[in-house]
Amino acid sequence: MTITRFAPSPTGELHLGHAHSALFAFAEARKAQGRFLLRIEDIDRTRCRPEFTQGIFEDLAWLGLEWERPVRIQSEHFDDYRAALDRLDSLGLLYPCFCTRKDIAREVDGAGHAPHGPDGPLYPGHCRHLSASERAERTASGQPFALRLDMAEASRRAGPLSWRDRERGEQAARPELFGDVVLARKDTPASYHLAVTVDDALQGVTLVTRGVDLFEATHVHRLLQALLDLPTPGYAHHRLLTDEHGRRYAKRDRSLTLRALRDAGRTPQEVRALAGF
Repeated sequence: MTITRFAPSPTGELHLGHAHSALFAFAEARKAQGRFLLRIEDIDRTRCRPEFTQGIFEDLAWLGLEWERPVRIQSEHFDDYRAALDRLDSLGLLYPCFCTRKDIAREVDGAGHAPHGPDGPLYPGHCRHLSASERAERTASGQPFALRLDMAEASRRAGPLSWRDRERGEQAARPELFGDVVLARKDTPASYHLAVTVDDALQGVTLVTRGVDLFEATHVHRLLQALLDLPTPGYAHHRLLTDEHGRRYAKRDRSLTLRALRDAGRTPQEVRALAGF
């Protein structure tokens, strides 16, 4: 059975790009007589707001979408992400990184031609080389840190991996493109990479539908699936809606939020058409 999901973050109002993504996932489930799930990705407690979560429910219902209950709310499942982190830590694949963003920028600048990945310059790996006693001492002192994945060791342990995208076919996983990714921070108990991988497995998602801007992230997710013994779903990365200037829609485009379109008198059918459906 095909099980899809739409997983927005409640950091603002939904716009036409969100509508396209939700309708895409909904259509994929419907045509396969499958299941459509909704997940609220509110891990970032500094930016997420309850009123935006309520707005998501209202906008999607107005569009005519129906989803299964209960809705998975990420902030209610921190224990699931902690368990995944503990598993990776037990494998010796995590290390604390005490570098601030300024520290990292300084290291990158000092390295000259630092390697870049899909998210920008790769972390130079300074804290990877700290001794166990240094890590313990700095942790005990209360110094804030992030948890990074030792990408070289994780890739070695997992071995060659692949995943299938519906449009591009079989893909060889290349998580090393991202370097030692952050999987948790003090103020964010799980990164997007970790939380979405765990959630998709726990919810039984069989087809991950999302924008093509997240295509490369799948390399990291495939590695995490292998390390955590999680199933590998299929993937369908859809196009991104853009304005007349070729810019992708964003939450700052207030006039193109679903609420603004509703207030302007647009019907659900008109908005679905504007979103490509």
